[in-house]
Amino acid sequence: MVDSRDVARFAGVSQTTVSRVLSNSPKVKPETRDRVMRALAETGYSRNAVARAMRTRRTGTIGVVVTRITNPFYPEFIQVLSQHLDRLELRMTLWDAEGPGESNAVEAIRQGIVDGVIFTTALQDSAALREALQRRAPVVLVNRTVQGLQCDQVTSENHRAGHMIADYLLRAGHRRIGLLAGPPEASTASEREAGFRGRLAESGLLLHPEFIRVGDFTHEHGHESVRAWFGTGSRGPTAVFCVNDLIALGALDGARARGVRVPEDLWVVGHDDIQMSSWEAFDLTTVRQPIGDMVETALRMLLARIERPDKVPEFCRFPSELVVRGSTAHHPAQRALSAS
Repeated sequence: MVDSRDVARFAGVSQTTVSRVLSNSPKVKPETRDRVMRALAETGYSRNAVARAMRTRRTGTIGVVVTRITNPFYPEFIQVLSQHLDRLELRMTLWDAEGPGESNAVEAIRQGIVDGVIFTTALQDSAALREALQRRAPVVLVNRTVQGLQCDQVTSENHRAGHMIADYLLRAGHRRIGLLAGPPEASTASEREAGFRGRLAESGLLLHPEFIRVGDFTHEHGHESVRAWFGTGSRGPTAVFCVNDLIALGALDGARARGVRVPEDLWVVGHDDIQMSSWEAFDLTTVRQPIGDMVETALRMLLARIERPDKVPEFCRFPSELVVRGSTAHHPAQRALSAS
């Protein structure tokens, strides 16, 4: 059976260096880490998880809390995270926040089943999250954030993205504009909506109440809303901003169901740039978040928090970019639009 001494000889490094790579120590140079990782793969080295846990008092398992796993955004997030964890030889445990998922994640930390938890769907009133922080448990918020909470958080420029989309529609000449908003308690929905409404107000345009509909981050929300706008004899908006792509895909399907042509009769814009958005059937204009950078940063923060529980909390907000496609007639921005 191959052990760490064999890996060290194969990589031409000390056994201590191999141990540091296995424990994700920042003291190892990137080129040395790559050499050791190649040696681990080529020798077929496999650590004994039980022995490691007894030695380090860690499980090598990271918990992740998501919601509505049928929303394509979360499987894409999990896929990226899984790739990073695989490289670090760490494992993942997944919980659904709809139900007791958050509480179970906090209990798993308390019992030592996981070393830390990444929350992707945190809300302001999350009692489980606040309990975890009171226990000084290693947690990181990514995607959604909670204002005023003293913990590591990673998100994108949601407010600026809403502002950017409003600018884009206004510059294209739209005045009958709709908004398909999400749950106001979710920071992603509220920030995007605030940025969108704020920019429209600055231009002197107030959204007509009948063109504002609030619902969940679901296909059904978009589908039903557009069908309602374009009922028999109804004159709907000429453009709509959907605060996430799943709502936008529903809006596109709702338009088809009513015989409303996109983009000739209705422009549709989403947010997230999930893979389906680029499919020819949807061809959705949307805002792209740098998911890879967000995941990598969140994992770095969590591992650092596990190592140093008393470190100062970090807050990182990544820029986004507008991706123009067929749902807005490939209409270019008159200037470079960026949420940076």
